[in-house]
Amino acid sequence: MAMAKRDEGSKVNSNINVTPMVDVMLVLLIIFMVITPMLNNKVNVDLAKTDSAVVMEDANKEDAITVAVTRDGRTFLGADQITIDDLGPKISAKLENRTNKEVYMRADARANYGKVMDAVDGIRAGGVSQLGLLTEKRETDENVTTK
Repeated sequence: MAMAKRDEGSKVNSNINVTPMVDVMLVLLIIFMVITPMLNNKVNVDLAKTDSAVVMEDANKEDAITVAVTRDGRTFLGADQITIDDLGPKISAKLENRTNKEVYMRADARANYGKVMDAVDGIRAGGVSQLGLLTEKRETDENVTTK
């Protein structure tokens, strides 16, 4: 009499399914691609809205020097809060080895005008040849007629 032996264990498929992992990684990649440009503007300000805004692509670069003036009058160089008296020397130190002496300013629309002008004076004292004032383009409705 012979015994019947079943070899089911040798037919087990042990391949790893990587499709769910790839799906998760692609979703994470898309999330990081969307969030990363938002991290450049470390100080939140509501920019003034203008009709004739010009796109300044260099302002979004990582090595761009940005000065921000908030609604409550605080001044930031990059992400670091700074006093107006220290603004000129710090900017001149950052521009020391650069050929492009351009600085970008992000001022809150409701900031005190005197504070903004003090920041502009501090930037100019640092030896800046080009100052870019960043604004947002006002969205206009083309269907509205004016009289």
